[in-house]
Amino acid sequence: MNKKYLGLALFVSLFLFKTGYCQQSTVVNVGNITDVKIDQQKVTVKTTNATAEITVYTPSVIRVRMDRQFKADFSYAVVGKVLSTKTNISQTESEIVIATDSVKAVIQKKPFSIAFYTPEGILINEDEKGLTTTWVEQSVTTYKKMQEDEHFIGLGEKTGNLDRKGNGYTNWNSDVYGYSISQDPLYSTIPFYVGIHHNLNYGIFLDNTYQTDFNFGASNNRFSSFGARGGEMNYYFIYHKKLADIIASYTWLTGHMPLPPEWALGYQQNRYSYYPADEVLRIAHTLREKRIPADGITLDIHYMDKYQLFTWNKSRFPDPAGMNVELNKLGFKTTVIVDPGIKVEKGAKAYESGLKDDVYIKYTDGQYYTAQVWPGWCNFTDFTNPKGREWWRKQVKFFAESGVSGIWNDMNEFSTWGQKIPDNVLFNYDGTLTTNLQAHNVYGLQMARSSYEGALEQFKERPFVLSRSGYAGLQRYSALWTGDNRAEDDHMLQGVRLLNSLGISGVAFTGMDIGGFTGNPSTPLYIRWMELGAFIPYYRNHTALNTKAAEPWTFGEDALDIVRNYVSLRYEMLPYIYSTFYNATQNGMPVMRSLAIDYTFDSKILDAAYQNQFEFGDAFMVAPFESNKDYGKVYFPKGEWYELYSGAKEEGGTTKTIDLNINKLPVYVKGGSIIPMQSLIQSTAEQPTDTLTVHVYNGSKANSFVYYEDDGKSFNYQKGDFYKRSISLNPQKQIIVFDDAEGSYKSHFKYIKVMLHGFEQILALKLNGSQLKLEQGTYAFLGAAANTDPQGSAYQTESSPVRFVTIDNEQGKIQLEY
Repeated sequence: MNKKYLGLALFVSLFLFKTGYCQQSTVVNVGNITDVKIDQQKVTVKTTNATAEITVYTPSVIRVRMDRQFKADFSYAVVGKVLSTKTNISQTESEIVIATDSVKAVIQKKPFSIAFYTPEGILINEDEKGLTTTWVEQSVTTYKKMQEDEHFIGLGEKTGNLDRKGNGYTNWNSDVYGYSISQDPLYSTIPFYVGIHHNLNYGIFLDNTYQTDFNFGASNNRFSSFGARGGEMNYYFIYHKKLADIIASYTWLTGHMPLPPEWALGYQQNRYSYYPADEVLRIAHTLREKRIPADGITLDIHYMDKYQLFTWNKSRFPDPAGMNVELNKLGFKTTVIVDPGIKVEKGAKAYESGLKDDVYIKYTDGQYYTAQVWPGWCNFTDFTNPKGREWWRKQVKFFAESGVSGIWNDMNEFSTWGQKIPDNVLFNYDGTLTTNLQAHNVYGLQMARSSYEGALEQFKERPFVLSRSGYAGLQRYSALWTGDNRAEDDHMLQGVRLLNSLGISGVAFTGMDIGGFTGNPSTPLYIRWMELGAFIPYYRNHTALNTKAAEPWTFGEDALDIVRNYVSLRYEMLPYIYSTFYNATQNGMPVMRSLAIDYTFDSKILDAAYQNQFEFGDAFMVAPFESNKDYGKVYFPKGEWYELYSGAKEEGGTTKTIDLNINKLPVYVKGGSIIPMQSLIQSTAEQPTDTLTVHVYNGSKANSFVYYEDDGKSFNYQKGDFYKRSISLNPQKQIIVFDDAEGSYKSHFKYIKVMLHGFEQILALKLNGSQLKLEQGTYAFLGAAANTDPQGSAYQTESSPVRFVTIDNEQGKIQLEY
């Protein structure tokens, strides 16, 4: 060997030995506990190779934090603080026990490992003995023993089956145009999952923004695991008897969504791209002329001047503020797209402002990081820097002055041409300088946060913020949509599972591109997807630049008639939908719900044959199928079920093969449900009639629904200016009760029309003791005009038999006896 290269090899070997790199390449176990310190709700231990803290946050939430050397304790996701909790901590020579009234953690000392039990001593979750927690170089992984017949759900925006068992997943936010239905990772990172076994369920949230990896028995039959490519092992263990309560604790920890403006719950018409201004107004007028209810129009990147952020293309949009005034008169709100890249162009207002305030991401040598996106070469705001977020908030004034109501954050993974952001670009990370390795997954969250906080400061009304990327806790700032999907049946159904998984993972306001972003849907696929959209939290029709137009009238008159029926149904359901969103702001329960939330231990729920079925709020069960199928098999969980359109009863705990018709999406109503609805309106700017129709479905179990109203746009509800009323059904006592209303807001509705479904034997009601005669009739859920005009829709063929009575809403507590 050449002496020069021999000397170099010896130098490198000596360097690796002295720096410990060779040692770091081996597997380092956490080791045995060598020292214990007990506080009121926290145990701190030293082990052979690490330090660990186990902290009781609430009776049901325990945090486990481990590292070889702790750094500052900081999280972008967690907003819940330690609550004072009665905690019993004891230890022996071999173990430490931490117990609350809800869960017990047992820590073994040799070697360090944790097991979680119910208060009765039933094992919930435990480390895999012999593996526990280990480091390989900078990566850290915790291994959990896979329990017999254990299943896993959640983990946010992940493709594949509802049941994650047997698969592995990576969290690294990525721009995946036209992704496949098995692709991983996608755009966002939510490292929270739920494990299910032996009629038990628990949640684990790994709060680490490095690339994280989860293994639910992929390539092994011994363990499930979760780990990160850097940083701490930092996870929260959550145990409740009900999955809904696990979601509630997780969203207590990471925050609840804010109450959205009501217009954002209406139908949104999108296109990449609508321009010029005359075309935008033509779309708005056509929606009104064809009586397709709608509330929003979204502008993609072509509204900008050469794709430069915080600009308007003056030839296409000479008077954007004036255009938005016209749209507002028609009942439309405008949402515009924003990307993080600021074009490098001397003299450009936004670019120069960012230079002056020094808000852009830099390399280690102090030079600004530059990459190509739509405008060309760009710099990128450091949203992990308080100074960068403040700068961005000020820029949002540009949109406020233009009359914009919504901000759509795109490309915020963040995406660049080439998709190879260097590891050595630096981020402020709120005062702790770090690299792209740690900041990447949280960048989208912080951009959405900056947009939301800027809109709060600059907009006069509640803002709507949409994001493509994010991290755990993103629900505090924005809705999320599932990116650039395809116009294919399997993408429609995969989208359902993505949204259901996001709901389990704390994100209640979600959507997908209805009809598919890439490609051209067949007419049946478009119809089925638009029908399905009526039961999706964010109802957005969107398609790409090089595809056929996808407005409802572009697929023929028959398709238009069917689609209009379902968009109209969406608007009739707005009192139910708005109330369900209010519920999400209180306890994190998603609007669109996997059946696993309410029927967790029913094994059929995880069966691939039924995994696409979901609940829309607490009342509806939707069973989506491919648009080209003639038959489909539906599973009815335990309880009573009613077919929405005909009112036909279905027995719970059974499966049924049904005929599939393109003009009717299979939808069922759970027995005991309470569904408030209103008259048809064309936008939320329009007032419905003065009667609230409350559908009550007979069932064997007591149920209640919190009805909620406010002005739908301002923040006055935070000062008590709302109308909230609990409506309950108690079949044992045979009563329907409308409790006294809370809040200072006066209801829109002067009358309540109570529609009774499945109460065929009831001929009369007593209202607070006085006899009321029930009227008999039918109610058509499709074709709103058919409720007054039988010729109102070509596709209105079924109606549900009902008994009904109308009562005065302007009174206190109402008790109806039947």
